[in-house]
Amino acid sequence: MKKIFYTIGLGLLVCSCKKDFLTLSPPSNANVQSFYKNAGDMQVAVNAAYASLQLDGQYRYAYWTLAEVRSDNSLNFNGAGDFPDADIDLFNDDPSNAIITAAWNDTYRGIQLCNVVLNRITAVAMSDTLKNQLTGEAQFLRGLMYFNLVRLFGDVPLVTTETQSVSEGYSQARTPVAAVYDRITKDFGDAARLLPASYTGANIGRATSGAALGMLGKVYLTKRNYDSAAICLKAVIDGGHYQLMASYADLWKTANANNVESLFEVQFHKGGTQTGSNYYEQFAPRNSGTAITGIGFAQGRNIPTDDIDTSYETGDLRKNISIAESFVLNGQTVNSRYTLKFRDQPYADGDADNHWPVLRYADVLLMYAEALNEKGQGPDATGYSMVNAVRSRAGLSPLATGLDKDGFAAALDRERRSELAFEGQRWFDLLRTGRALAVMNNHFGGAVTVSSYRLLYPLPQTAVSVNPRLIKQNPGYN
Repeated sequence: MKKIFYTIGLGLLVCSCKKDFLTLSPPSNANVQSFYKNAGDMQVAVNAAYASLQLDGQYRYAYWTLAEVRSDNSLNFNGAGDFPDADIDLFNDDPSNAIITAAWNDTYRGIQLCNVVLNRITAVAMSDTLKNQLTGEAQFLRGLMYFNLVRLFGDVPLVTTETQSVSEGYSQARTPVAAVYDRITKDFGDAARLLPASYTGANIGRATSGAALGMLGKVYLTKRNYDSAAICLKAVIDGGHYQLMASYADLWKTANANNVESLFEVQFHKGGTQTGSNYYEQFAPRNSGTAITGIGFAQGRNIPTDDIDTSYETGDLRKNISIAESFVLNGQTVNSRYTLKFRDQPYADGDADNHWPVLRYADVLLMYAEALNEKGQGPDATGYSMVNAVRSRAGLSPLATGLDKDGFAAALDRERRSELAFEGQRWFDLLRTGRALAVMNNHFGGAVTVSSYRLLYPLPQTAVSVNPRLIKQNPGYN
């Protein structure tokens, strides 16, 4: 997979513009405009789209803040709320929030890179096999980015062609959620048809047909189209390309990246190449210095809450693999909870090998159980078997039989929370199941009141300001 991040080359020139909102390929740049001429050029362009997932406004920083710190799972070290991620944690965010702005801008940078590929690849001579693969990869990545945007912001500009000028980029209006989802399902559906089931060698880690089907299943589940979700997720299961790792602990070892349970993960690689991750430093307790990481500056972010710490069932092996309760500093034990999953000795400050899991097979099994439960009158034997496979690895006994539909849904919620803790899934799960307001208001216990308009984030002020006629702010943030 190293090629994805080492040979991005000229493809990144299309995101060199300093403007906000859509990052545009400068039409006066003759080198860029004449670049996409052969198969190698297009591979570089697709690699650049993958590389955009590493940006601060995507999986390096913003997405886990917006989808995990926002939830009842984790918090920021600063309870006073004078950091942008603390504001997100405490529902004090506003249109000027730097993390929200970065998520918007960097996701549209990635979308522009995908559009460059999709708009130009037809005219480039190469084998049909390679053309299908590169097209499918770009569609998968664009579908993933729009799926993140629509869940965070609601109506968003749906841009599917390469923008060529600043004025064109700033003339994009917001598109209704339903139409955005139509494009997402088409992108994932096309990708599932075009992509190979697996790769070998340096290509391992690229998007596969199974990853596209799994994401499509998640999209249908989010839209509450349970029949279609079940079909897609069952196809992943029946395909036989994935299985649960025998040990939950082994999932988080960097030597096991892109393992048999991984449908798709964002690739990071340390070694001074500017493609490493910084999760270990971000999640280490702020008062730990270098006692945990050995290098860099511990940030104290994505800290497990009391709520999740007490939510695990007795004997659940996942708890001590996911959460640490203390660390040793100068020979003394310091009681300070932190997220433990992402740990790799950094090569340099912010330069580690931890990948970010976007979709795991355990998630597929639990989503399939959810789809079966919701589309019928309650759980069946297959749904139970999906959940119990996940529980067995966690050292837990099978779920009690005889649960009704609501009881099984509650058990699934608890299982997903324990299995996927701190992986950027919790807030989206609460939104999908319609439980976000009740859960978060209960979590805060009256200290913070979460209003319904905060189920969506505000659009960045920079996006609204450049074209207030077309880009209207989300209600409640004016």
